[in-house]
Amino acid sequence: MSKTEKEIAFLRGLYVDEVWTSKFTDIFDENFKFEEHETFLYLNAGTGNHALAVNERLAGNSLLFAVCENEHLQEISQRKATTLNVELDFSTSMPLAESEFVLADASFIKPEELDDFIAKLEKLSARGIAFFLPTAGSFGEVFSFLWEVFVDLDIPDKGTEIERLIANAPTVSKIEEVVGSHKLKKFAAKTKNEYLEFETGKDFIESPLIGYFLLPNWLDFLTEKEKEQVMDKLAQKIDDERDGLSFRCSIKATLVTARKP
Repeated sequence: MSKTEKEIAFLRGLYVDEVWTSKFTDIFDENFKFEEHETFLYLNAGTGNHALAVNERLAGNSLLFAVCENEHLQEISQRKATTLNVELDFSTSMPLAESEFVLADASFIKPEELDDFIAKLEKLSARGIAFFLPTAGSFGEVFSFLWEVFVDLDIPDKGTEIERLIANAPTVSKIEEVVGSHKLKKFAAKTKNEYLEFETGKDFIESPLIGYFLLPNWLDFLTEKEKEQVMDKLAQKIDDERDGLSFRCSIKATLVTARKP
């Protein structure tokens, strides 16, 4: 069932932030060392949880700007700030001037859009950038099952699209190459192995994260009827293979930092 942008924003705050976004913000919190910056931009601030946490860590030493992906996420984020009595304005518009440092959530950025995204971060920053995203090796179990599902449904020609998904998944070395092409220096990356866990195949495909945030991007080359068939068969395939155990899919949560020369 399709959902409106407002409903998707609500699901992100209710479910996705906890089971997905936190896996990436945790690696940032564990590894990033704050320096004194006059201005700090948080791009793709989602429902605001991590931007609020970053603002607290800055402790007034820097001015934080937080930009959300759409007005519904901005409304949720601003409501949280108001409830907590925190002076942090969330916007959907970029600040007019460069920020000293830019932090961005790239966990939902499509691989083919990553180059342009990094170029955008470079232009917005005066000194440096940081962003987090899933890198190559993430969801390998799912892509393997999808390949088998296409064969079972007699649409093996679609398997080339799964090959594309796997091939386009950004490796750390590829990200370093792209970052360097935008004249950024002092590249560093930290990867942490994480996983998502689901009791059944049905739980997997009906998860808001999978059903409304990830699968639509993975299966955008299918018709709606084909998507329904694939998702039903995928749930069955997972149950057939998990042998009574829960289903885990792996994530390579990666934090990238770089500096301007």
